[in-house]
Amino acid sequence: MIDVHNLSKSFTLHNQGGAVIPVMASAALHVGPGECVGLIGQSGSGKSTLMRMIHGNYLPGAGSIRIAGVQLAGAQPRAVMALRRNTLGYVSQFLRVLPRVPTVDVVAEPLRILGVPRDVAQARAECLLWRLNIPRRLWSLSPTTFSGGEQQRVNIARGFVHPFPVLLLDEPTASLDARNRDVVLTLIAEAKARGAAILGIFHDEAARDAVCDRLVDVTGFTPGRTS
Repeated sequence: MIDVHNLSKSFTLHNQGGAVIPVMASAALHVGPGECVGLIGQSGSGKSTLMRMIHGNYLPGAGSIRIAGVQLAGAQPRAVMALRRNTLGYVSQFLRVLPRVPTVDVVAEPLRILGVPRDVAQARAECLLWRLNIPRRLWSLSPTTFSGGEQQRVNIARGFVHPFPVLLLDEPTASLDARNRDVVLTLIAEAKARGAAILGIFHDEAARDAVCDRLVDVTGFTPGRTS
C-alpha cells in the first residue's frame, strides 16, 4: 500500500547564497495492508520530512513513492488531491480549519467531499466525537476555540471518519490523557483490522509498542549518518 524506493530530498537555502542541504538519501520502506510501521530516529533525522513527502507536501529530489499503486512522486496536483480524498488520510499534530465552522462539520467534511449524505456524514462524525470524549455541547462550536488536547482529538476524529486505505499519523497520542490515548490506540487497531496500511511517528514508546508491527529507523537514510 505504501512503497518508497530510493527516495532523496534536499533543501536549498536561497537566503544563504543558494546553499544546498541534503536531508535524505536512498530511503526505502514498505507498509502492507493491515500493518502499522513506526518511524524512529533522533530529532532532525528526517521522520517528518519523509512523512511530508509521502503525503505530497514536499517534492522528492529523486525516487519513487507509490500509494495503493499510484505513483505520487511527480504526480500532478489534481492527482495528489484525488489520492488524499479517497485513499490517503493524514492526522497531523495541528488542527488547521476555517474559523466559525462547527466541529461536527469539520469532522464530517472528508465524507461530504466524497458525496456522503449530510445526515450520514454527521452521524459518523458524532460517533467519533463521542468516542473521543468531546462534549456534545462543543459539537456546534468552532474547534478553533478549544484546548490543545481537544483540538488534537478533533483532528483524530477527522482523520478516522473515512475508512482511508492508507493512514499517516504524526504523533497521534501526544498531549492526550490515558483515557483518550487508549481510544486512539483502539481506533488504530480497528483500522489495521479492516486492512489499512499505517505509517506513524510515535514518541510515546508504549503507544508505539502497542500498535506498531515493526519500526524503521530513518537515521540510515540521512546523508553522512549510519543507523
